Amino acid sequence: MIRKTVANVKEALKGVKDNMTFMVGGFGLCGIPENAIEELVNLNVKNITCISNNAGVDDFGLGLLLQKRQVKKMVSSYVGENDEFERQMLSGELEVELTPQGTLAEKCRAAQSGFPAFYTPAGYGTEVAEGKETREFNGKMYVLEEAAKADFAFVKAWKGDEAGNLIFKGTARNFNAVMCGAAKITVAEVEELLPAGSLDPNEIHIPGIFVQRIFQGKDYQKRIEQRTVRTKE
Repeated sequence: MIRKTVANVKEALKGVKDNMTFMVGGFGLCGIPENAIEELVNLNVKNITCISNNAGVDDFGLGLLLQKRQVKKMVSSYVGENDEFERQMLSGELEVELTPQGTLAEKCRAAQSGFPAFYTPAGYGTEVAEGKETREFNGKMYVLEEAAKADFAFVKAWKGDEAGNLIFKGTARNFNAVMCGAAKITVAEVEELLPAGSLDPNEIHIPGIFVQRIFQGKDYQKRIEQRTVRTKE
């Protein structure tokens, strides 16, 4: 059995350097790789490109990298909860590639599956399609989108084993799963790391072949972007 475990986040992020492209999993603040992001802040890597569904909030998630001006480009579909992101984008300090959410997920999945590109109707006739090849299929127009390219993918799972098999929980599965294997190196941090063979094969979402490094995460905050509670009657 090939074991993918590393001792800690520092070992997991060996090889990370300036000017790289990173995929960062999570949906909103759900299921984000908190330990990996914190280590990227500590390493102070510069001029990085981040491919992520969203940009975190001002003081958490990818917002921590944005605060330190470590990110030169964001490829995202939703950025509505981060004031610093908005400020940098409007001032021209940050390059931004806004991508339809489904397209972003498919760009990662295409990379994971080894497809160089795919056609999608999303974005046709808008700025999203500018400079891209378009083609008609069965009377409907489509835009050619290339698969995402990244040096590292950082994902967070609920459970994992020493062989790199992963189980995600709830909406954390939305982008984490498609990013596994979509970069040159996939690093998975998990809440619970188990011996190989401990997971029910029928419950595994991502097989270990898509993961190069896995480690036990710690001190998860698991924040909520917008907490809404019902008032007492």
